[in-house]
Amino acid sequence: MLAVVQATLIFTITLIAIPLPDIARELGLGPSELLLVQTAYGLPYSGLLLFGGRLADRYRGRRIFVAGLLVFAFASAAAVFAPTFETLVAVRFAQGVGAALTAPAAMAVLRALMPDPAKFGRAMATWGGVSVLGAAVGTLTSGAVITWGSWRWMFAVPVLVSVLALAAARRLFPAGVARPSGERAGLDPTGAVLATLGISIASYGLIVSEDRPWGSAAVLVPLVVGSVLIVAFLAVERRVCDPLLPPGFIRTPRRLVGLAGVLLAAAGIGLVTVVYSLYLQQMRNWSPLATAGAFVPFTVALIVTNRAAAPLVGRFGAARVTIAGMVIGAVGLGLLAGITAESSYVLGMLPGLVLLPAGTSLIFAGSAVLTTADVPPHQAGLAGGVMNTAMELGPTVGMAALMAVAATQADVVIGYAWAFGTAGVVYLVGALTAMALTRYASSD
Repeated sequence: MLAVVQATLIFTITLIAIPLPDIARELGLGPSELLLVQTAYGLPYSGLLLFGGRLADRYRGRRIFVAGLLVFAFASAAAVFAPTFETLVAVRFAQGVGAALTAPAAMAVLRALMPDPAKFGRAMATWGGVSVLGAAVGTLTSGAVITWGSWRWMFAVPVLVSVLALAAARRLFPAGVARPSGERAGLDPTGAVLATLGISIASYGLIVSEDRPWGSAAVLVPLVVGSVLIVAFLAVERRVCDPLLPPGFIRTPRRLVGLAGVLLAAAGIGLVTVVYSLYLQQMRNWSPLATAGAFVPFTVALIVTNRAAAPLVGRFGAARVTIAGMVIGAVGLGLLAGITAESSYVLGMLPGLVLLPAGTSLIFAGSAVLTTADVPPHQAGLAGGVMNTAMELGPTVGMAALMAVAATQADVVIGYAWAFGTAGVVYLVGALTAMALTRYASSD
């Protein structure tokens, strides 16, 4: 149930990706307004995750989990009936706030359910693979839904999952784990404000860069302001007694590899779902239903590999599985880099659309274990907040950088090919770096 909730939070990011043209027509929206609809969920979600993790560790996981799900459920229900652009943006923002509370709290609850480190590690291997399914299922189902109904029906999915999880919360989930000292963690309000604003504002600048020049004020101002706030946050965390993000928490080599793996895997999935949706609908004139159908093998590859990922992690170790996933993902991206305006689906697209999700599923499974290994129970919410922040920033940072690469080419399709090729190189560099870091950690 916890894994399904986590997947639903990711599903809610992509559920409006294919229906965006329908939303624009129904509500009479321009490009800038559509951008706000797209970002209204992700910005508070990514920005508030660290603070959500602190709340989960301070007030026990289940309490924050229920509170976050209530906000998420009511906002999702309101989105079904949103009459105007302003209302839709407001409820999407509220969804993001609820998700930022729910995701790290779910991790804290899972840690309480699995006090044995070995069992928790096996659970995390499955958790990582299930999480990524949310994005793929969102893309897959949205095309089918808008073919026979309204885009508003997509919001019924998060409502249903939230209701089921809330009904089961008291019976299935423990309250959480208290700090060893019995004292509550401090809230670190200064750090919380700086982290939330810094991540959200910088992320907005990266998102805007997809439609505006990097040298424009619309991109530079939020990037500079967000970066300054993030630097200030890191400086503050060195001076407070109970920091929101302890400076040494993400420095361990294995956790660095895990967080980098989550970020790269999320970026790869985001790149493919967005670019191929645009390519098939705009360049090849495929219908939304046909576009969704093109992602069926993609989703099947995620599901099949996820079933195999946890046993593989148990047999070969999380680091080796993560590195293998990066290599497989790099091969998939390399195949996708061969895209042309005349590429056939079966020979030109399908091999990459199967290998990439297989690789990213392995990355997510291994990285989830690496990111949460050796985390004390009273910091499980922090671990969940950090891991989900990397998962949220992956598509934002990745799309901004790779679309900038694509923009260097006059031909749109050639630009897409360059973006895929660049991503493949980054995956290979990530695999080599992860290999070096994990060897260093083993010999330390």
